[in-house]
Amino acid sequence: MIKNYLKVAWRNLVKNKVHSFINIISLSVGMTVSMLIGLWIWSELSFDRYHKNYESIARVMQNQTTNGEISSLKAMPIPVAYQLRHLYASDFKYVILSSWTNPHLISFKDKNLSISGNFMEPDAPEMLTLKMLSGNRNGLKDPASILLSQSVAKAIFGNTNVADKVIKLDTSSLKIAGVYQDLPANTSLSNISFIAPWAIYARTPDVTQAESDWNQNSFQIFAQVATARDMASVSSKIKNIKFDNEDGDGKQFKPEIFLYPMSRWHLYSEFNNGVSAGGDIKYVWLFGIVGIFVMVLACINFMNLSTARSEKRAREVGIRKAMGSLQGQLILQFLSESLLTALLAFAVSLFLTQLVLPFFNNLAGKQISILWADPVFWLCGIGFAALSGLFAGSYPAFYLSSFKPVKVMKGVFRLGSMAGIPRKALVVAQFTFSVIMIIGTIVVFRQVQFVKNRPVGYNRAGLVMVRPYSETLHRHIGAFRNDLLQAGAIAEVAESGNQITRGSRTSGGFKWSGKDPNLSDQFATFAVTAQYGKTIGWQFKAGRDFSKGSVADQDGLVLNESAVKYMGLKNPVGQVIGWNDKNYTILGVTKDMVVESPYEPIKPTIFYPTTEAGIINLRINPKISTADALTAIEATYKKYAPGEPFDYKFVDEEYADKFNNEERIGKLASSFAGLAIFISCLGLFGMASFMAEQRTKEIGVRKVLGASAFTLWSLLSKDFILLVIISLAIATPVGYYFMHNWLQHYTYHTGLPWWLFAATAAGSITITLVTVSYQSIKAALANPVKSLRSE
Repeated sequence: MIKNYLKVAWRNLVKNKVHSFINIISLSVGMTVSMLIGLWIWSELSFDRYHKNYESIARVMQNQTTNGEISSLKAMPIPVAYQLRHLYASDFKYVILSSWTNPHLISFKDKNLSISGNFMEPDAPEMLTLKMLSGNRNGLKDPASILLSQSVAKAIFGNTNVADKVIKLDTSSLKIAGVYQDLPANTSLSNISFIAPWAIYARTPDVTQAESDWNQNSFQIFAQVATARDMASVSSKIKNIKFDNEDGDGKQFKPEIFLYPMSRWHLYSEFNNGVSAGGDIKYVWLFGIVGIFVMVLACINFMNLSTARSEKRAREVGIRKAMGSLQGQLILQFLSESLLTALLAFAVSLFLTQLVLPFFNNLAGKQISILWADPVFWLCGIGFAALSGLFAGSYPAFYLSSFKPVKVMKGVFRLGSMAGIPRKALVVAQFTFSVIMIIGTIVVFRQVQFVKNRPVGYNRAGLVMVRPYSETLHRHIGAFRNDLLQAGAIAEVAESGNQITRGSRTSGGFKWSGKDPNLSDQFATFAVTAQYGKTIGWQFKAGRDFSKGSVADQDGLVLNESAVKYMGLKNPVGQVIGWNDKNYTILGVTKDMVVESPYEPIKPTIFYPTTEAGIINLRINPKISTADALTAIEATYKKYAPGEPFDYKFVDEEYADKFNNEERIGKLASSFAGLAIFISCLGLFGMASFMAEQRTKEIGVRKVLGASAFTLWSLLSKDFILLVIISLAIATPVGYYFMHNWLQHYTYHTGLPWWLFAATAAGSITITLVTVSYQSIKAALANPVKSLRSE
């Protein structure tokens, strides 16, 4: 029986080639989209599961309250780790201090590489369950050792059998204690390419001074609780350890320590007023819904085309019933046809998925591959295809099998005027979803462009940042500057404690005239050398810049507009501000500069003078080419810092990276919207083809009676245009509602002008006309003699 069902199903597929092609292609495209989204979602949901202790590892964080607003900080003071180990030893298996992930210079003989990594305490590799290729996880217990990732070991030595070889990390000679497998891309710590002992880092002056400073929030602390299910209770136990040890200035921020599980790092990274408020999980839900709807669109095509051809299948149903077939057998027959179509579409979708995966990975910033060897993938894939086939074929199966054989065989069977309503409703549903996706895609791109065009308060063009790996260049910064100025490669150079495109340190304890005694102040602070303003091209609202060589300016400050507003100063220039038991004079006020997220308000920022800092900023001379300038800068850099790689970053490129996430989501959404429209158009094409076939004789009669081709084209197209107009009427308010709410998440956001919806409507109608016109024009131009010869 099953064999017969499949044989008849195959014959019907072959017999109706256009109908079958449209069904298989639309289903396969829908399955491809769903498969890509499914693989992407799996990559997101499996984030950090590489670590065996995934459920019991946490980041130690703190909430601080400033003027009623709670901020959640990853940066922690060192004494918190000591206190956790001392007072709560039974609650933790490991408590690990760590530096931030930064590039460092690794040298071996004549090789000098810039590698990103961390300084961590000895138990870190065990807590993270690193997979060792050579050596063992306990290697960091030797303070003169280092662990390298597989890719770094191969880059330096060409293999991973490098145990006991000695390399230099910055200025420290270290023995390689082991090589670990590269951490996968879907881990939060994937960019850690080496782990060096915390003891080396602890010897640096800044860390030594912070050993007992409860206010120095400059480090990371990771922990593994003894039992994963106790994480919430342990978090509750430790919340006051910082507050109880703070001095008066620190207590004003009411710090509360808490554990944030690794399972929430990636998808729930955002906090609002001290509470986890989501993050990338919204994109998991969004694309999950998109995948379902795109698949539903493909299934709608199957339903529409199957029910539209019901009159042609009606006589077959009548004969089968007259021969004794039961309705259940007919249902199985039609379901077997849809299952066969779905399985063929699944096979095509595997090919399409493999074909577009490189493009998709580039677009999504992922390293996804089809899980060919995973039986769960095949079980889910074939099961999904079967469910799609059953869903797509269920309505046609029950509908076609319900025909009465007597009426069909007598030739009096008619579908009636109401029979087309379900098909029309499904077409409306298709285009409604597609139009909503188009509106959403346009709004996302408009939002990114709106924020990109936001004034940044300085000149990004031709601005380059360099982070030296030692103090050598800083000691010769004057000679370095003079050489480059004489060569005409730069316009100016200056140093700063922070990158202009990254977050800055925060400080409190400032005092000024008229300050509210209850105000808990918190400012972003930048250490800069005197030429910083000229180098970056900041714009003054009042006062002046720092003067090079001025001793008096060592006690001066430059504030941004937000800082002046925050302080409530009317005439800020010349006023005195107290900070760290020292008085400073405000020299000038600059326009606000976008330093952190361009989507958020600018922080009150104070720039203070220094003679040396970690970042070197260079303004390329606009009169020479960038390539020539970089060549000259690199040569001079190597003159004063021989053996160090010249690693530079363009500020405009670093700033553009801030939009990567939104742009990536926008590109993915536009791709899926395009595929949704394609699937909907396939359905329209199939419906138009069928309607033209059904109305062949009517078109012939109208042509004989004098109807023009344009009149016939209008006749066949108007029904589809009406359906699209109904879709637009539904999609426009729904799209407006959702995108308006989405934009409210951003402090700076674009609007929703009327022309956006008008353009979407015009585009949708144009696409519809283009889709159905081929069949309409073909039918209108057909020779009526051929269609009427049987009359």
